[in-house]
Amino acid sequence: MGATLGLQQLGARAQPAGDIDKLRPNGLIDAIMRRIVLALSASIALGAPAAALVGGATTVSGTGPGRNIVMIVSTRGNLCTGTALARDLVLTAGHCVAPPATYRIYLPGIAPPGLPLKSLVVHPRYNPKDYASGRVTTDVALLKLEGVLPSDIHPARLTAPANVAAGDRFVIAGYGATAIGSDTGAGTARAAAMVATGKPGSLQIRLVDPTTRGERAGLGACTGDSGGPAFVENGGLYSVVGVVSWSTGPAGSAGCGGLTGVTPLVSHRAWILETAQRLGSPLSP
Repeated sequence: MGATLGLQQLGARAQPAGDIDKLRPNGLIDAIMRRIVLALSASIALGAPAAALVGGATTVSGTGPGRNIVMIVSTRGNLCTGTALARDLVLTAGHCVAPPATYRIYLPGIAPPGLPLKSLVVHPRYNPKDYASGRVTTDVALLKLEGVLPSDIHPARLTAPANVAAGDRFVIAGYGATAIGSDTGAGTARAAAMVATGKPGSLQIRLVDPTTRGERAGLGACTGDSGGPAFVENGGLYSVVGVVSWSTGPAGSAGCGGLTGVTPLVSHRAWILETAQRLGSPLSP
């Protein structure tokens, strides 16, 4: 990309590659299924949606932005989130699927080990060394399924706002955990409304909880939310504008609940459309 703007220069520390999406490798599917059962049981018992993830994000399983996202699991023992762009095409982060492994799409109701992939394409300008060192890189990938996603998953539309300003509102969604370094809460779709902060651009957007502003623990992406969408919402429809790439704790510390870093799609829209066409899953321009 030629960009040299690192997260350290922004006064924030990104989670190293693999940390934001890493879960214990043993029994990953079983752990996810246990969390799903517990979350559903709690929701029924309390008569209200569970509030979890860092900062108290809202459960959106089967509703709102929860209808657009899937889990990505791997033989590395990692969990990431992806966004359906077509019945057989998923958008995620490059760092989620660049390491050699077998990757599958997983959702509640799908028998383990999940839906197999036909092909996987990481953006050619994604640089794992840049990502690991906290430098901006093209953290984008597309996954082509062998079959199709369940009918209750709805493809999201791609959009690319011409300009993003501090204070603009976005919705992030993911299947991640409620605490860094843990699988607690993983496997339940949650969403949170965030606002852009600093000087958003075409290389990176930083999001914060509008109440805590990243200085105190608040809403934000955490373990397993990597690769999930940053949406804009209009009339109940969610259009994806970016991919969740990294997180920090409050005041730039390590962890979650501070900044959520997003790779905007505005500069990568043409690559996504061309690659989707080549994979046999054409998208509307």
